[in-house]
Amino acid sequence: MENLLQKLREKGYKMTPQRRAVVTALLECGEFPSAQTILEHVKHTLPDVSLDTIYRNLALLVELGLVQEIHLRGRESNVFELTVTHHHHLVCLSCGKTLCLDHCPIDHRDVAKAAKQGFEIVSHSLEFYGYCRTCRIAG
Repeated sequence: MENLLQKLREKGYKMTPQRRAVVTALLECGEFPSAQTILEHVKHTLPDVSLDTIYRNLALLVELGLVQEIHLRGRESNVFELTVTHHHHLVCLSCGKTLCLDHCPIDHRDVAKAAKQGFEIVSHSLEFYGYCRTCRIAG
């Protein structure tokens, strides 16, 4: 939490009670909570908080690279996780199960090609979509 607080300060932002509650929820809600799950958790300490406030804080944290938003195709909502280490995800199109891929498949040559074209890459995210073992067996 302190590392995240320091990064927010470095970028000119304060750790508001709402932001602190969102980060706490991300730490305590298990893997890949939705905004709705985060809202339900935050309401225990800040009962008047709105879903809009949750989304605004998540959007800021995503923009700053402190949280990853994982897009679940065909699902009502996306899920989120604190960015602890750089990694990517495997997402099941059937059940929405999300797994972490413990390495980055982006090749340094791809980054070099972008630089040669005058493009500075500051971050990236990548999700692989397919079907988990359970859904493949059931299908």
